[in-house]
Amino acid sequence: MENFTNSPEHSTTSDVGLNQNNTNNEIPMKIVRLPFLAALILIMISVGCTIELKKLWAHLKRPWTLAVGTVCQFGFMPLIAFILAIFFKLKTLSAIAVIMMGSCPGGVISNVMSYWTDGDMDLSVAMTVCSTILAIGFLPLSLYIYSSAWALEFNNSSTVLQTPYKQIGSSLVTLIIPISIGTFIARKWPRQSKLLLKIGTGLGTFILIVSTVTTTLLYNNKWTVESTLIIIGIINPLLGYTAGFILAMAVRQSWTSCRTIALETGAQNGHLCTTILMISFTMEEFCSMFAYPFIYICFQIFHGLMFVIAYQMYKRFKKGPTEPMDSTQSMIRGKEINDIQSREDNAPTECTIFEMTESI
Repeated sequence: MENFTNSPEHSTTSDVGLNQNNTNNEIPMKIVRLPFLAALILIMISVGCTIELKKLWAHLKRPWTLAVGTVCQFGFMPLIAFILAIFFKLKTLSAIAVIMMGSCPGGVISNVMSYWTDGDMDLSVAMTVCSTILAIGFLPLSLYIYSSAWALEFNNSSTVLQTPYKQIGSSLVTLIIPISIGTFIARKWPRQSKLLLKIGTGLGTFILIVSTVTTTLLYNNKWTVESTLIIIGIINPLLGYTAGFILAMAVRQSWTSCRTIALETGAQNGHLCTTILMISFTMEEFCSMFAYPFIYICFQIFHGLMFVIAYQMYKRFKKGPTEPMDSTQSMIRGKEINDIQSREDNAPTECTIFEMTESI
């Protein structure tokens, strides 16, 4: 395929053009990254204010729910992306971009959506952190399994897919440290943490959207978007949300856990996907692939917001019975009841006090 081979007579001209493009976009891209990183940190500090260490430890101690989320994240999402790429008969670069996005771990936006839909925030944060850690192994494995057929079409060695371990490590740092700070704030200043939670999630999400749109405008002259990519970008997040919800229901999770797992499954780490594409392909190839992560990010936010609005309307107009507790919640509740009963048993009764008074 002539589009993916480097011909000697055109290499010098293309290199000069690519270097010029890199120079023109380097400074604006650095400017965009600063508010993007600040928004991620602000969101994770806000999400950390919702963490209860007992519930978080209970999820880690009995990781059945986390295992369900892992199957959805690294089992269903890459497979769904692969099926869509085959069904729509995508070209090589487009197919690799779709599979790359499906193979990435969960994104931060899922934590915000879980908060706005009264999800299990401890489970949401645990799934995000665990999926990012597991991506060190599952991400290259998924890419090897599903994208190898298209990757063989490349003739130059520069297009070998690379796993950005440094980027995954930095993602973990931007997750764990702000979450820890938010947890400390909630324990130290519980009233102020509630205000921080409301402001931080909304403001952080707004900054992320603005940063995404700004990044898009920087590459608007270089995009080549296929109509099929727009269709896939619309239905792929929906399929992820649906698959996560159905599997969680099948294994009899609570409605709270079902919502959380669904949102964690459909919301992907688009920033990590963009980084992999950037370091694995030339700038010309990257510009033709960058459209899909952006389309996916836009529609995963759009579908998530629609889900939030529908849930809030349902919650407002129809207050149903209390949701059943899952195994983790029931275990914590059982311990609380046992503690209360033990304190009541050890407390002196009225008869005992009366008998002691008479004996005196």
